[in-house]
Parts: sequence; structure tokens; C-alpha cells
Amino acid sequence: MSGALFRNVAAQLIRRNAAASDPFGKTGTVPSDVRRLQSRPYFRSKQTRIAPPSSSGFCSSSSSSSSSVGFVGWYLGMVKSRPVLTKGITSSLIYIAADLSSQTITKKKTSSESYDLVRTARMGAYGLLILGPVQHQWFGFMSRLFPKQDLITTFKKMAMGQTVYGPTIMVIFLSFNALLQGEGGSDILARLKRDLLPVMLNCVMYWPVCDFITFKFFPVHLQPLVSNSFSYVWSIYMTYMGNREKPAAISS
Repeated sequence: MSGALFRNVAAQLIRRNAAASDPFGKTGTVPSDVRRLQSRPYFRSKQTRIAPPSSSGFCSSSSSSSSSVGFVGWYLGMVKSRPVLTKGITSSLIYIAADLSSQTITKKKTSSESYDLVRTARMGAYGLLILGPVQHQWFGFMSRLFPKQDLITTFKKMAMGQTVYGPTIMVIFLSFNALLQGEGGSDILARLKRDLLPVMLNCVMYWPVCDFITFKFFPVHLQPLVSNSFSYVWSIYMTYMGNREKPAAISS
């Protein structure tokens, strides 16, 4: 009993001496019994590990959108790196689809006649070789001539389209298509006399609104694409007009 009491008194004296020698705790010494208490398991802080959030749901939900964004990004990159070729191929695909749609509409329901793929190839060649490159040059010229996109400038571009670009490209289309069908100069002139005026009247009714949206709201490198998007419906009509019978055959 006296031995235990002596040990307790000695421990208290040691603690008092340690506190007196280091009153502010600068040495960082910790009594052994405190260290023993801290070493026990129930004084240790528990560490929890948080698992990283699973990204499988995000990947599955965004896979379709990323693919579409990837295609759009690739297409815009091609428009900037190879503008003439990209716009020509785009115009060709639109004219091919429009011609197939035109043949589907004009075919009789009871007719077993197959599609005229040669005619479709002519329309695709026109889009690739003529319309795409011409549109690239025309919209670039308009952006240099009228660089602004305000309302007055937009109306100027529309007026130029209806008075210069529209009649010129219609004459080129009707003549090119007739030439690929083996028609001569007199046949082409007769076709222009018969078809050009109705085409121009319908052009005035259809294209001003499309031109306003194209010139007002889209940058110049995307204007041919927007114009081609509008031209799908118009191309259905044009492929029908361009492949009517020759005026000589009608008169006979």
C-alpha cells in the first residue's frame, strides 16, 4: 500500500516538474499515460473512404449526344478546311434526295416503273460540280460586299439574290440538265422560254424568306449549308421542272 502511494506521489511530482519546465508546451512532450490512452483503439479517429461516383450513368446518357456533337464538329471542321468540296458533296446529296422524292411523288400509284437513276445521277452531278462551288463563291462575295448583318444589309443581299443570283443559277440548271440529256442549243432555248418564267415566279414566292433567315442569322461559312437545307423542298420542284419533256415533243 505504501509502495503504491509512493509511486503515485512520484508520478505527480514528475508531471508538476514537466509543466513547470515547459509551461507553454513548446517541447511537445506528452506524458506516458496520456500516450497510452491515446494509443487505445477507442481514442483513434475513424477513417472513412468515400468511393468515387460512378460515371456509367453519365456515359450512357451522353453517348448519343456526344456522337451527334462529334459529327457536327467534324462537319464544321470540314467546312472550314475543305469548303468547296464539302459544300459540293452536301449539295449533291441534297439534290439526290430531292430527285428521288420528286420521282416518288410524280410516279403513279399503279405504275411499276422503276426509278430513273440516270436522272438522279444528273441531279447529283449538278449539285457537286456547279451548285456547291457557285454557292461558296456567291455567299463569300456577298459577305465581302455587304459585311454587316443588320436589317438594311440583309435586304440588300436578298435583292441581289433575287435579281442576280436567282435568274443566273436557274438558267445554268435548266441548261446543264438539258445538255446532259443530249439536247442541242435550240432545244435548250425552247426549254428556257417555256420553263424559266414560271420558275422565277415561284422563286420570288419561296426564296425571300429563306434568304432573310440565311443572311440575317447565320455566319458566312454556314450560309451555303442553311441555303441547301431550304433548297431541299425547292429542289424537288426544280428536278421536276428540269426533267419535263422537250418542248418539241410536247408540241408534236
